[in-house]
This record gives sequence, C-alpha cells and structure tokens, in this order.
Amino acid sequence: MPRISAGLQVLVLVASAAATGVEAQGLVTTHKLSAALANQLVGDSVAACAQKGYQVVAVIVDLDGVRQAVLRGDGAPIHSMDNAYYKAYTVASVGLVRKEDSTKAIADRMAKNPPSNVPTTQLPNVTYAQGAVAIQAGGQTIGALGVSGAPGGQFDEECARTALAKIKDRMK
Repeated sequence: MPRISAGLQVLVLVASAAATGVEAQGLVTTHKLSAALANQLVGDSVAACAQKGYQVVAVIVDLDGVRQAVLRGDGAPIHSMDNAYYKAYTVASVGLVRKEDSTKAIADRMAKNPPSNVPTTQLPNVTYAQGAVAIQAGGQTIGALGVSGAPGGQFDEECARTALAKIKDRMK
C-alpha cells in the first residue's frame, strides 16, 4: 500500500471534517421581522396614507411569500387586500433574485427590455404595479411590504417608505 505523507493526511482529514460538518448541519438560518415590528410597520404604513386621505391595505410577507402582518385601513377597497399581497410577494420573489428593491424597479427594468416573441405566462401572485418595497436588514432583503389603495402606486410606495424609515434603526 502506498504511504500518504503526514501533511496530506491532515489535509484529507480537514477537508473531510469540513464537508461532513456542512452536510451534517442541514439547517438554514433566516431572518424576519418580529410580530411586534411587523404589526407596527403595517400600522405605520396605513397611518401614513390615512394622513394624506388614502384608504389602504398594508401587507408584509417573508421570503417564503407568507403573510406575516396585514392591516386593512378604514374604508380601504376590498381588492386592495389581494393587490397589496401581490405587490409584496413580487418584491420578495422576483425582486430578490435581481436585487431590485421595489415593484417600480422591477417594472422599470421590464419596460426597458425589447419586445420578445417568446410567449409569457403570468406568474401566480405576481404584479408589476408600483407600491411595494423590500424590507432589508444588514444589507439583505428579509421580506417585503406592499401597500395598495391610494390613487396611484407612487403614493402607496411613498407610504411604505415613510413607515420603513420610522423603524430603520431597529433593523440592524
């Protein structure tokens, strides 16, 4: 049998231990807002819009697209419940891949692409309507906030950004 040098033996042991440790771990750590902070964020979003006379819904989703917090402001249109979710879901899914921080950024990118003859299929729960922003902590997206019901997506987004600004110091 050929002899293996001591240095090579150590290298093989270290490599084996590293590979085994990674495989054995089997866990993925993710971050998301606490329930209290998520509820404050949807409340602040709805309140920011209400101050301007807009009746909206605010929805927070985590990176799995699961609703974490929802608030329907007084008088907000019923269709805004779904639309706010779709906006947030879009940023958490489509935006995450390309590091786009809002539905506006996604729509702007798509508008610049040349027309294609490849058929497109609508993805479930995805909309390119403006009004959602990424929730970020430590430079990483951890979820998304969608707002719907104002008389234009730019106003929905403004309310979301106003609410996020109020909690940004708690996102570190």
